[in-house]
Amino acid sequence: MGEKVQQHVFTRADRALYREKVRRCLDVFALMLGESQFDFERPLTGLEIELNLVDEQGHPSMRNAEVLAAIADPAFVTELGQFNIEINIPPRELAKGGLTAYEQQIRASLNAAEDKAQTVGAHTTMIGILPTLRPEHLTGAALSANPRYALINEQVFAARGEDLRISIDGPDPLTVTADTIAPEAACTSAQLHLQVSPAQFGAYWNAAQAIAGVQLAIAANSPFLFGHELWHETRIPLFKQATDTRPEEIKTQGVRPRVWFGERWITSVFDLFEENVRYFPALLPISTEDDPADQLAGGEVPELTELRLHNGTIYRWNRPVYDVSDGMPHVRVENRVLPAGPTVVDIMANAAFWFGLVRTLAEGGLPVWSRMPFKQADENFYTGARQGIGAHLFWPDLGYLTAYELVLRRLLPLAHQGLESWGVEARERDRLLGIIEQRCLLRRNGATWQIDTVHRLERGGLERPEALREMLLRYMAHMHQNIPVHEWPRED
Repeated sequence: MGEKVQQHVFTRADRALYREKVRRCLDVFALMLGESQFDFERPLTGLEIELNLVDEQGHPSMRNAEVLAAIADPAFVTELGQFNIEINIPPRELAKGGLTAYEQQIRASLNAAEDKAQTVGAHTTMIGILPTLRPEHLTGAALSANPRYALINEQVFAARGEDLRISIDGPDPLTVTADTIAPEAACTSAQLHLQVSPAQFGAYWNAAQAIAGVQLAIAANSPFLFGHELWHETRIPLFKQATDTRPEEIKTQGVRPRVWFGERWITSVFDLFEENVRYFPALLPISTEDDPADQLAGGEVPELTELRLHNGTIYRWNRPVYDVSDGMPHVRVENRVLPAGPTVVDIMANAAFWFGLVRTLAEGGLPVWSRMPFKQADENFYTGARQGIGAHLFWPDLGYLTAYELVLRRLLPLAHQGLESWGVEARERDRLLGIIEQRCLLRRNGATWQIDTVHRLERGGLERPEALREMLLRYMAHMHQNIPVHEWPRED
């Protein structure tokens, strides 16, 4: 989302040209899928983690420009809010210790970044939603200076024609209004990337969709917003509502939201890009002079710039990505389901579970999506977000059962099998998937630890704002120790 663009006032001619270019890119992409050689022989994986910045008391610190200058590492980049930054981890293969290498590299980078951030009075924390955020922190003044964010903000509200209404149910329901997209900055995630062949993309995307609900349930880490206890993974409804370009009348007509789970299983990566072009108007109609058809005819690899830009403004929870690296095109699944945190090792356990499970489901026998209606996967997704690790989810042949039972009874062995197929060694598989197993046996993840700790602090006499702040300070101390969240102590 942080890709730089120049400030721009869009005209009707801009929009007409952009629509033409996007459709031309789509036609060229269709030709490439049938004729071009894509890079997938040694598939790489990738990882991005969004971070929050806080001060010594645990309150949001609007200093990302200063923090990034102090870190001085190109792997760290700006994000939507001034209290956010993001780290992009270089891609690697999973075989031969890839997951452990990821963990070591992330820990080293984050520890170095924390040391540098402290020199300007800030601290980094990995948590789905910063529990000390208040509505006054999420105004237009909180947006980062990157012109892309101002443009998106302008275009979202130009399409809506009215303020955003954010309404989320839960134990302590919340309703607020906003006149910018700044509330989106409250949502910080860990995003996984998996490079696949075009021929296999449909199976991998379908597999990712089928497990999104259970993936989210066992990793939930965002139960509080603006002092309200809401969903176990409140990022999901908040992100969907904070970027919604549809006024109420358009919603009732069935127009699709830009934050979207989807509505059907697919057969090809082309299906998703074609849906994006067919269903969604441009937010940033910025065109280049490149002609992708001429580039392809001339033996070049087209960047498909307009199609990629358009794709980047449609926030599927499992998003298709087209990219060019070292002169070779490739496609990958970007999994955007997971919250950030609680620790690096928890993130790596979540990643191991996802990478292993999607491989087994995508390349196994009878596809699970042939036995699960798509609407059931959609229902699982929102139920998992709302109820967390105890959510009752549907699975073929098993019916409805809790997320932790589904993982223990059916999905963990499949994840082990998939990691073995990737070339991940047994000791590495056992260590990381053992964290998922213990999380399910104890029914404890980041969300349950946060909720339990806040309730205990409140019973001890603290008011909600102070209980949230105290919980966050304890959370950060455990986070830096890199102990899996299921081992964190119950604290009064």
